[in-house]
Amino acid sequence: MCFSIRLLAEEKRIAESYAKMRSMSLEEAFKQALFERIEDEYDVAVAAEAYAEYERSGRKSRPISELWKELDL
Repeated sequence: MCFSIRLLAEEKRIAESYAKMRSMSLEEAFKQALFERIEDEYDVAVAAEAYAEYERSGRKSRPISELWKELDL
């Protein structure tokens, strides 16, 4: 799939500088940035759902010191 992005001159300069600094093409830089952002947002959504599930379960956390005592550590 191919698409185009319109950038202001300053945005293009920053993007090209970033790509050069990372020794990659502009295409690779945009692709990497896009997928890193997608992955980050996915991780946040999964974590939020896991935490909501934890809260709904009614379970409570406890200090790690209690676990150490329980395990004789």
